[in-house]
Amino acid sequence: MRNRLLFIVLVVGLATFGAVVGSFFTLRMIETDAGYSSIQQRQRVRFISTRDSIAFRQAPVSFQDASAAAIPAVVHIRTNLGAGSFSLNPLEYHFNPEAHSSGSGVILTDDGYVVTNYHVIEDASNIEVVTSTNQRYYARVVGRDESTDLALLKIKASELPFVRYGNSDLVTPGEWVLAVGNPFDLNSTVTAGIVSAKARNIGILRDRNNLQVESFIQTDAAVNPGNSGGALVNLKGELIGINSAIATNTGNYAGYSFAIPVNLVKKIMDDLLEFGQVQRGLLGVEIRDVTPELAEEENLPLVQGVYILRVNRGSAADMAGLTAGDVITQVDRNPVNTVSELQERVARNRPGQSVEVTYWREGLARHVKAVLRNFDGELDLATRAIATNLGGGEFENVAYRQLAELHLEGGVRLVRKKSGPWLKAQVPDGFVITHIDKVEVENLESLNRILEIKRGGVLIEGLNATGERGTFGIEWSA
Repeated sequence: MRNRLLFIVLVVGLATFGAVVGSFFTLRMIETDAGYSSIQQRQRVRFISTRDSIAFRQAPVSFQDASAAAIPAVVHIRTNLGAGSFSLNPLEYHFNPEAHSSGSGVILTDDGYVVTNYHVIEDASNIEVVTSTNQRYYARVVGRDESTDLALLKIKASELPFVRYGNSDLVTPGEWVLAVGNPFDLNSTVTAGIVSAKARNIGILRDRNNLQVESFIQTDAAVNPGNSGGALVNLKGELIGINSAIATNTGNYAGYSFAIPVNLVKKIMDDLLEFGQVQRGLLGVEIRDVTPELAEEENLPLVQGVYILRVNRGSAADMAGLTAGDVITQVDRNPVNTVSELQERVARNRPGQSVEVTYWREGLARHVKAVLRNFDGELDLATRAIATNLGGGEFENVAYRQLAELHLEGGVRLVRKKSGPWLKAQVPDGFVITHIDKVEVENLESLNRILEIKRGGVLIEGLNATGERGTFGIEWSA
């Protein structure tokens, strides 16, 4: 009886072992050969195993709150163009090619700073800003940057509605967005769409130093001529981009529009506000996208990233030890899979600031800090333009931040005097000229224009370095 029981246990054990081994090899054979006969069943099984990591939201979508937040802060910009000026940019709407053009802008502060596109005000002799409530203001150009197609304007106003900055890094394809602007002079027009892609380079910007930055947010929200400079907002009503271009063969909307990401806009606006010009930090490299073809040709271990073709001698990249053949994959721990992404990340920094660069070399990932430099290879920030030899004096535009502290709308500072009427009248260095013969002086351009037609005695008004008002009489001869 006992032997019989042991025999039965042995048979069952061997059968079980055989079943397990057979199942193992059968599953291995099946897995190699597909492992399933129904794709639908396979998807269902895999979906069940991963569904916990996927968030599905089916809440009703409403655009009303975002529209209500954005519309009051989006303005209509109308410009008079200089003689013979005409732009070919399809988003700059010309309702009278001989004299006028039209675009949009976004109010950024309650005291009247407005962002728009460079191409909207590029050739403007004067700029009018019209709000959604039909209030009209004359605008002054604080600064402009052709390489990013952005400009900062200032209007004399207070208690204005403005759009709050969002975060374009958090924008994802498939996300709902609204475009707000003034297409074809149709004020306060709102259109809806989704984010189609990010970091698009469509080759429309030009810069004399080849420093243009194109890293557009692509959407399918309808955008047409006149929308340039308008707002792209998320469903919270936050600004995530400035509408700048469309892909079209006709000049009108054909399905895709492009916006400058707000995280780049923030940096450019701060530069223009403080310096009147953009402070560009550069790595100093010649680069191209990594493609499967390039990866095969150069025997690279990855098919995404930015390949360094050449490193400029003495540049930030050179000083950090980067060399031709390296593949940059991250900047400040953020992935950069294309040239556009790399350019945008670096362009958010000024000379003298450092970025952490992650790159591949000889099959290994490496990290290095690179201290960015300006176009001349220096760490210094660019200084404001100075007009020299103007009656024996040197002058500069006053930063708008300083103008605000002095409660001024415009002015020109006498940097130093060497000879001529300024020295003779003992106008102190640092004196900010606000009026000449009761005519307002806005900037260096207006100072030159006013003095060009003056002869004889001229009354100079302004503020000294301590903010006290002063007047001087000078004898001027052109």
